[in-house]
Amino acid sequence: MTPYDVIFKKRMGEKLSLEELDFIVNGYNKGTIPDYQMAAFLMAAFLKGLSSKETSDLTHAIIKTGTILNLDEVEGIVVDKHSTGGVGDKTSLVLAPLLSSCGLKVAKISGRGLGHTGGTIDKLESVSGFEANLTNDEFIRAINEVGMSIIGQTEKLAPADKKIYALRDVTATVDSIPLIASSIMSKKIAAGTDIIALDIKVGKGAFMKELDKAKELAKEMISIGKSFDKKVFAVISDMNQPLGNTIGNALEVKEAVQTLEGKGPLDLQELCLTIGSYILKEADKVKDVLEGRKILLTKLKEKEGLKKFEEFFLKQGVSYCSNIFELPESETYCYVKSNLEGYISWLDSETIGKASVLLGAGRRSKEDDIDPAVGIELLKKRGDFVAKEEPVFKIHYNTSSLLVDLETIQDRLVSSYEIISQDEWARKNKEEIPLIYDIL
Repeated sequence: MTPYDVIFKKRMGEKLSLEELDFIVNGYNKGTIPDYQMAAFLMAAFLKGLSSKETSDLTHAIIKTGTILNLDEVEGIVVDKHSTGGVGDKTSLVLAPLLSSCGLKVAKISGRGLGHTGGTIDKLESVSGFEANLTNDEFIRAINEVGMSIIGQTEKLAPADKKIYALRDVTATVDSIPLIASSIMSKKIAAGTDIIALDIKVGKGAFMKELDKAKELAKEMISIGKSFDKKVFAVISDMNQPLGNTIGNALEVKEAVQTLEGKGPLDLQELCLTIGSYILKEADKVKDVLEGRKILLTKLKEKEGLKKFEEFFLKQGVSYCSNIFELPESETYCYVKSNLEGYISWLDSETIGKASVLLGAGRRSKEDDIDPAVGIELLKKRGDFVAKEEPVFKIHYNTSSLLVDLETIQDRLVSSYEIISQDEWARKNKEEIPLIYDIL
C-alpha cells in the first residue's frame, strides 16, 4: 500500500477501508507521508465525500495516533459537553457546576478561542491563579473530589488531528462535514467520557450557517459516537445573535456567576436547562427531561451550582485568600447609542464577535495575547425596544489593547444591528428565530 494508492482510490470516489485510512493518518502523523500527499488526500475526501463508515474509521485512525484518557478511577457517570463555537457562549461555565451539583462527574478538555469565537480556557484564565494544565492524576482527583474539572487540550489526545486541521486550514478543505465530525469526535472520544452532549451552533456567528448543514453535522457526530458505544445527543441552537449579554473573558465569567445565582440572561439559562435536563435523562438520573429541568431549577435557586463553581476554582489553583470573582476590569468604557427609535430586528453576532477581537478580547492568530478585561456588553437584543440616543452596546476597553482605533470598532458595532418600526417588528415577529431549533 502506498499513499498514491489511497489518494487515487478516493479520487475515483471509491470507499476506503479502516486499514487504508489508518495507513495514511498514521503515516502523516509520523512524518513518513508528506504534506503534499496528505493535502491531496484531504482534497479528494472533500470533493468525493466520505461515507458514515469511512468517517467513523477516520475518527478511529486519528484516535489511535494518541492515547485514550483512562477515567476508570472516576466514581460515577462521566459527562462532557462540546459546543461548535459561538459568540458569548459561556454555557460550559454554567452547565458543568450545575451537573456536578446533581451528582454527575464532568470531565472537560477545552481549547482556546480563535477568530470571533471564544474559548472556555481563556475565560477561566481571567480568574487569577487558575491552572488549566493538570496531570492525569490531578484531573481525576479533581473530578472525584469536586465533581468537575476543566483543563486545556493535551498533546497526547488525537495528536494527528492538530496536524491535519492545520493542513485543512491552508488547503481550503475545512468546510467538509465528515472532516469536521471526525476532528471533533476524535478528541471527545479520546477524552474517555460516558456521555457526550453536543451543542451545534447555527447562524451568522456560527461555523455552520445553514440549519440543514448543522443537522447533517449533528447526525454524523452522533453516528460516530454510537459506533464507539457512547451516549451522544445534539442540540441545534441559534447563533444569529450572541448568547447572553456579554462577549469578553472576564465579562463572561461574571455573567456565568450571575446565572448560577439565578440572575443571568434568560437565553443562556434556557440553553443550560435544556442541555442539562437531557444529560440527566441520558445518565438515568431522572425519568424525563421535565423532571431534570425541575431539579436544575432547584439547584439554581439554592445556589448549589455556584458552590460547585467556587470549589472548582479553588481546586485548580485559585488562592483561598482571594475572592475568585474579583475579576479584571477595563480602565474605561464607552457606549454605542442608537440614532433611531424602534425595535432591534437583528444582531450580527459575527460582526460583534470580530469587534471584540479588535478590542483585544480574542485572537486573530494562535500566537496572539488577549486582554481578559475587555469586551462588549449588549444592552439591547433582538426584539427589544430602543429609544433614540439610548445605548445599545457598552464597550469595555483598555487603550493599550486596541488593535485599531476605537472609532472603527464603534462603526463595526453600529453596522451590526438594524432597528425597525413597531409595525414592521409585529410582522417579523411571527417568524421569530428560536433559541433551539431541534434536539437529535
